[in-house]
Amino acid sequence: MKRLLVAGAAAVLLPAGAVNADVLGGGVALSYWYTSVSGVARNTLGQTSVDLDNELDLDSDSSLMASASFEHFMPFLPNVKVGYARVEQTGDSTLVAPFGQISSGSQVQSQLELTQYDLTLYYEILDNWVNLDLGITARSVDAELVVQALTGSITQTDIDTVLPLGYAAARFDLPLTGLSAGVAGNAIAFDGDSLYDLNVYLQYDVAVMRFQGGYRQIGVDYEDDGELIDVRIGGPFISVGVDF
Repeated sequence: MKRLLVAGAAAVLLPAGAVNADVLGGGVALSYWYTSVSGVARNTLGQTSVDLDNELDLDSDSSLMASASFEHFMPFLPNVKVGYARVEQTGDSTLVAPFGQISSGSQVQSQLELTQYDLTLYYEILDNWVNLDLGITARSVDAELVVQALTGSITQTDIDTVLPLGYAAARFDLPLTGLSAGVAGNAIAFDGDSLYDLNVYLQYDVAVMRFQGGYRQIGVDYEDDGELIDVRIGGPFISVGVDF
């Protein structure tokens, strides 16, 4: 974790003269996200790994996302955005190969939980029919995979860390329609570890209301003290928000 923090601290230098909003403003949004998961996890016990989709048969399920932002007119201070996302998926299956303390052929119940909190500081570089934001995100990631055999044996893999990520977002307004298309993402990669978070969407604005529909995918490839989580979580989402 320390090597990622050191790398991220020097990863992005934002322009001091970046443009921010002309007036005070902000918004809040709540989203429904339907996710599926793929990838592998490894436990330190025996250095064994398991396929989250094909072996654990984790079910697609609904997830919650929320965000809030605050923008101002002071050009030398960054705008602020906070975000939250939680994914929880379960599955019942039979192990093909041993995983940690659980032997092959065992019937297991599995649960994957991923919770993340974001604090993003960003500058609004463009603010017309093309909107462009650049900044840095501090993300708290808490991921846990628990695999339990019906006999009672448990193998657990978990990662709890804070990572710095580059942040970029662009939105393109379609004139006279209230419609716009956008893309936003975070990413970092260093010394074999990586994390990315990408979402694309269509947005419709009417009065102070904001409606979005799109697709979001998170990829985490992180190893800590021999434990590995290499997963991709993604799916469509719908969102409703209020701007002020």
